Amino acid sequence: MNQESSKSLRQPHQLILEERKSLFVSGVQDVDSFDEYRVVVFTNLGKLTVIGKNLHVNTLNVENGELSLEGDIDAVDYSEETDRKTGFFASLFR
Repeated sequence: MNQESSKSLRQPHQLILEERKSLFVSGVQDVDSFDEYRVVVFTNLGKLTVIGKNLHVNTLNVENGELSLEGDIDAVDYSEETDRKTGFFASLFR
């Protein structure tokens, strides 16, 4: 399987929230932005925004589509905005 066809395969999407302190997300395609209060990523199922305090990204692997973060998670919100202009890492590596 060549690299282009492996990128076009849709990764499964999961969201696992533990005790409102730890979040694991799979199916991540790109990162829009992150700071200690908000993390915004694009997933297979739309734009995902995590809001809280003291948010810390533990691991981010866009190739595998995985993100894990910790902090005081107050809200997790999906929106249908799947047409992304530029992501955080996309703009860094152009």
